[in-house]
Amino acid sequence: MLAPAIRLYRHSFSGLSRDIWLLSLVMLVNRAGTMVIPFLTIYLTGQKGFRLEEAGWVMSSFGLGSVLGAFIGGKLTDRIGYYPVQFWSLMLGGFCFLGLQFVSGVAAMCVAAFILSTIADAFRPANQTAVAFHSRPENRSRAFALVRLAVNLGFSAGPVMGGLIAHAAGYHWLFVVDAVTCFGAALIFRFSISPKKAARRSETVLEKGLSPWKDGQFLKFILFITLGALAFMQFMNTLPIFWKTSYGFTEAQIGALTTLNGLIIVSMEMPMTYLIERKLTKLAIIGIGTIFYGIAYFTLSGLSYWALTPILFMIFLTIGEMLCMPFASAYTADQAHPTRRGQYMGVYSMAYSAALIIGPSLSLWMAQVYGFIPLWVVCGGLSAVSAVGILLLRRASTGRPVAEASMH
Repeated sequence: MLAPAIRLYRHSFSGLSRDIWLLSLVMLVNRAGTMVIPFLTIYLTGQKGFRLEEAGWVMSSFGLGSVLGAFIGGKLTDRIGYYPVQFWSLMLGGFCFLGLQFVSGVAAMCVAAFILSTIADAFRPANQTAVAFHSRPENRSRAFALVRLAVNLGFSAGPVMGGLIAHAAGYHWLFVVDAVTCFGAALIFRFSISPKKAARRSETVLEKGLSPWKDGQFLKFILFITLGALAFMQFMNTLPIFWKTSYGFTEAQIGALTTLNGLIIVSMEMPMTYLIERKLTKLAIIGIGTIFYGIAYFTLSGLSYWALTPILFMIFLTIGEMLCMPFASAYTADQAHPTRRGQYMGVYSMAYSAALIIGPSLSLWMAQVYGFIPLWVVCGGLSAVSAVGILLLRRASTGRPVAEASMH
């Protein structure tokens, strides 16, 4: 019984390049310091005295900067390479986290959040392009899953430590620790991963391949991913307030619940990806994952005040996340010509950034006016529409092969 499980784990981690492991280490260090964002709405409403609406404006500013950062990051990645984009995004992001604690006033906080997220989220398309570059088509989903494992291993520690630090030492230290981990990740990246000449693109080479903005199939995919992301991203901003106001959870308890998400991903995502990556198409897996988002939110609305509901919700949401995200990243990489991959990854990142723009203000306003339960019903409905759209899109998918040989 134990031997097959050990073999499954060993096989699920085998065949990945050294650079994929190093990229995962960088993400682990960086995400272990994820302490500010999970508690930002609580910090703004509790420490800064912002109204829910005002906190929503700040989070939407964060999302707007995230969209711009993903766009710029994708463009820069295709022009100067993923290496400098990742390094400088981490370094400058660390300085931004240090400065954010000194900002006061709604307007100033909105501007600061916009600048921080623009810089920090330029990292994402560059990192995803690097993962695609250092992986092969047959193990690309697992490569993305390994990096996500590192993200979530760090994320499972970051919020719970953040909750304890906020409670014991004050919110000031959340900003400091977040900044230090950005600097640490940048230095590890700089001294462990060497720049690749092939990652640098000339303007002439950039003309090869279809632009993501002219790829109708891909843009439909992004639309449905955005709908699912609108539901999923409540996990990052609205749900902490719901747990605090409706369940009376402390920051440490909210952090522990968030940690459950990371622990499930760390223990299950790699073997799950290994088992299903060759049995179903990527779009089918993504569609099924989005269905689990819907199940999570309908559970939250139907069993809202049952003691076990937060745990059930987190389990269903995490299953959906494990099915959606590594395969959506791999699908995006597969759709792109190698010289356009940064832009494709940028557009994919923008889907989640757009959800950060629309989601916080709209959801916090809806929670304030109508209550949380109608909000969870809407999130379940968005997930259902997203799932149906992606599953229907699967029928029209042609899956363009790309010239991988040019990348290695």
